[in-house]
Amino acid sequence: MATLFACASVTPSLLPRTWLYQGVMCAVTGILGYAVGAAAGALGRAMIAYRLPERGRRIAWQLLIAGGGALATVALLYGVDWQRDLRALMGMDTRITWFPPVIFAIAVSLFTIFLVTARLVRLGGRKLIAWLDRFVPIYVGHVLGVLVIGLVVVVFANDVVFSAFVARVSEVSSVTNAGTHPGVHRPTSTLVSGGPRSLVTWESLGREGRRFTGTATTRARLAAFSGRPAADPIRVYVGLDATRSPQAQAALAVRELERTGAFDRPVLAVLGTTGTGWVDQHVADALEYMYNGSTAMVALQYSYLPSWASFLLDREKAAAAGRALFEAVRARWAVLPPADRPKLVLSGESLGSYQLEGAFRDLEDLAARADGAVFVGPPNANHIWRSVTNGREPGSPVWRPVYQAGKTVRFAQRPDDLGRPADPWPHPRVVYLQNASDPVVWWSPELIYRRPAWLEGERGPGVNPEMNWFPLVTFWQVLVDLTEGLSVPPGHGHRYGPNIVDGWAAVAAPPGWSTSDTERLRALINS
Repeated sequence: MATLFACASVTPSLLPRTWLYQGVMCAVTGILGYAVGAAAGALGRAMIAYRLPERGRRIAWQLLIAGGGALATVALLYGVDWQRDLRALMGMDTRITWFPPVIFAIAVSLFTIFLVTARLVRLGGRKLIAWLDRFVPIYVGHVLGVLVIGLVVVVFANDVVFSAFVARVSEVSSVTNAGTHPGVHRPTSTLVSGGPRSLVTWESLGREGRRFTGTATTRARLAAFSGRPAADPIRVYVGLDATRSPQAQAALAVRELERTGAFDRPVLAVLGTTGTGWVDQHVADALEYMYNGSTAMVALQYSYLPSWASFLLDREKAAAAGRALFEAVRARWAVLPPADRPKLVLSGESLGSYQLEGAFRDLEDLAARADGAVFVGPPNANHIWRSVTNGREPGSPVWRPVYQAGKTVRFAQRPDDLGRPADPWPHPRVVYLQNASDPVVWWSPELIYRRPAWLEGERGPGVNPEMNWFPLVTFWQVLVDLTEGLSVPPGHGHRYGPNIVDGWAAVAAPPGWSTSDTERLRALINS
C-alpha cells in the first residue's frame, strides 16, 4: 500500500510541481498508504488464522520487492511526461528537470523518518501496556495503554508541535504586518485612509492596508486611459490595530466614508480581504479605471496571519468582520434617498469572498441587499457558492455550473463564459471567477474519501485529462497545489489577472461603457 500510494502521488494533479515537491509528496502519501496497509494487515491477521509457510513468504517478499521497484520506476519515468503535458496545457515552458533517483532518495529518506517515529511510539505503547498488565487485568491494561499513548500523541501534536508552529507563524506575521512594502509611501490625498485629515492613522493600517491606500490610482493615469479629467479615488481601510472589535472597525469605516464623501460617488464597493488584510490590486484598479476615479472603496483587516492560517484559525472571525462591515455600510447607505444612492457592490478574492459571503443567508439575500458582486477564486467552504454549485442545472459541469438559467449568478474562467447561457441576465448580477485548475476552489476534506464532481466527465480547461482520484492521495496532492497557485500564467491556478475587468464590466459597468473599453482595460491590467 505504501508503494501504491507513493506511485499514485506521481500522477498529475491540478498544477505542475517540481522534483523536490514530488519527493516530499511521495514520502507523505507513502506513509499514509503504509498506515492503511498496516491497519488492514492487522485486521486480516486477527480474522484469518492461516499463515503462509516460510518458503511462500520468501517468494511473496521477492515478488513484492521486484514488482514494487518496477512500478516505482515506471511511475517516475511517466511522471515527467505528465508534468510536461500539464505545463503545455497552461502555456508554460515544457523544458523541465526531473530527477527520478533524487526523488526516490528524498521519498525513502523522509518515509524512513516517519516510519521510525511511528515505530518508536508503538514501542512506547507496548512497554506501557506490559507495565500496566502487572497491576490490572490484561484487557484493562491494553485499553488504558492505548488511551494514554493516544492522548500523549494528540496532546504533543496539538499543544506542542502545532501550537508552537502557529505561535511562530503569528510572531513572524505580526512583525511583517508592522512593515511597509518597498515603494509604498504615506498618501497625500485627503480621500484615502492614512492621509491628511484621516480618522485612521497610517501606522494602524497594517502592511497590506498601507499598500491598498498608498497605491490608489493617480488622476494622471486615469486621465491617460479615459482621455478626460479624472477624480481622485476614495479608498477607506481600517486596520486590525485601529479598534477593539469588528463592529467598532465597521463604525469607524463608515465615519471615514462620510468624511471622504464616499456616499456621493456613483459606485461604492465593499471589498473583502484575505488573512493578511490583502486586497487584490486588480479588483481595485479595474473599477477605478472604469469610473475614471469616481469610486469609493472600503475594506477592513480582521487578521494578519497568512490566508491558510486564517482559514484554519480565524474563519469565523473573517465572516463576522464581513458581516459587520457590510451591515454598517448598508445601514448608512439605506438612509439616502433611493435616487441619490451609489451602486453598492461587493468583491473579494479567495478568503475575501468567504468574508463577504458571511454577510448573507443565501444568493437571494445577496441579490436583494446589494447591487452586484464579483467573487474571485472562492474557497470550497463558501456557503453560497456551495449551495449554487450543488443546485446547478443537470448537465452543466461543476467547473462551469448554470444555476436557474443564469438569471442572477454566472461562473467564468474566460470572458465569453459570462455570455452563457443566452437567457436574459437582469441586474443585480453576481459573478464568480473560478479557474478549473484553481486548488483554492476545489480543495476540501471530502477529497479524502469521495471522488469530486470536477474529476467526472469532461474536464475543465487546463485540467490534465490524465488526472484521477485516489483516496487520501488526491486530498494531499491538491493540498500541496495550494502552495503553487500563483506560479502559473493568468487564467490558471489562482491567477485571474485581466478577467477581473470582465467581471466588473458585467456587474457594474458605468453608463457608456463599451466592449472596446473592456478590451483596452484588459490590456492595461494585463500589462
